[in-house]
Amino acid sequence: MTQLVMGKSVTYEHTLPELNPSYRLLLGPGPCNVDPRILRIASAPQLGHIDPEFFGILEETAQLLRWVFQTKNEMTLCVSGSGFSGAEAVLCNLLEEGDTLIAGSLGFFSGQIVEISQRAGARVITLETELGKPLAPEVLEQAFRDHPEARIFATAIAETSTGLWQPLEELERITHAHGALFVVDAVCGLGGVPMNIDEMRIDACYAGSQKSLGALPGLAPVTLNERAVQVIQHRKRLVQSYYLDLLKLNRYWNGDHAYHHTACSNLVYAMREALRITLEEGLETRWARHQLHGEALRAGIKAMGLDILTQPGYELPVLTAVSLREGIDEVAIRKGLLEEYNIEIGGGFGALKGRLIRIGLMGYNSCRKNVDTVLAALEHVLPRCGFTPKAGAALAAADAVYSA
Repeated sequence: MTQLVMGKSVTYEHTLPELNPSYRLLLGPGPCNVDPRILRIASAPQLGHIDPEFFGILEETAQLLRWVFQTKNEMTLCVSGSGFSGAEAVLCNLLEEGDTLIAGSLGFFSGQIVEISQRAGARVITLETELGKPLAPEVLEQAFRDHPEARIFATAIAETSTGLWQPLEELERITHAHGALFVVDAVCGLGGVPMNIDEMRIDACYAGSQKSLGALPGLAPVTLNERAVQVIQHRKRLVQSYYLDLLKLNRYWNGDHAYHHTACSNLVYAMREALRITLEEGLETRWARHQLHGEALRAGIKAMGLDILTQPGYELPVLTAVSLREGIDEVAIRKGLLEEYNIEIGGGFGALKGRLIRIGLMGYNSCRKNVDTVLAALEHVLPRCGFTPKAGAALAAADAVYSA
């Protein structure tokens, strides 16, 4: 068969070969490899989005999400889309034209809160931190004093671009003292770092399916408390996005299941199974597992002679950001790991482009085998990329963490 494509004549055979993608060990900032149980259930028979059996699965999934979020919030559901769809849904539902939002911009991903909010018509006060360092509470306090009209403060608990674990307790206290809503990006963190939505008094939170939760990409869990829901219910104008209208989405997930959009049943199966795996493991055990392997990886990286970007004491267990000194070739490191070991890791964004590698240990991938594998592979690849690590030091340092 010959067809004209972009002005060129292209000939196709009557049949194409079966697709056979390469195996990759996904140790970047997400997605991560998933438990084989999830792949099996994802291939189960498809159900329609208005099938009564599927409604029961939605309800079970929402209840499991409440447990993982540690909340009683009725509005707890998944938005169909990546983590950014959760961010758009939460921010666009809470914000109206002319509202003021204070954004704690800790890096690239929490920095997108600024653009999303501006597109929603909000006036945004940006509190930008030095990369790898947390937002100081006194900076937020001053921002509220300068802008008492601010209705929302939004930031991330886990900044994927810098490996930062942002403390939230004081930020929450200040936000609520000024009568504003406290919104948290947990795309990278949910399922991997301690979170308790109700105890932490988070008004609205969004996450991603493909990172520490260990599910397939394509869903964004969100949860909003009654205070946040009332803000949406008392809007002066309808939410500008039909697809991301949380009142309609909540009716589909948790109400009478009135049609809203065509949800993918197989992605919901995968999310339910990932949450079921988390339930079997236990949240505290899961958090401790991520903490242990993150600590071992950082010990190995430092023993090689490399540095961690993140300020000590604020490092994420699920994502390690490794600084590269002048002369170390970030692209060559990633290429070597991918071509020789089938390992994918991440690079830097923006000002950190070419100066950073990011190694994720999330969900199913957070295990000793993967720590040892990536450290050993780096020892072989780095000498060709402008840096000679101390031979054998990385694995010995990681082993010391596991033996402690």
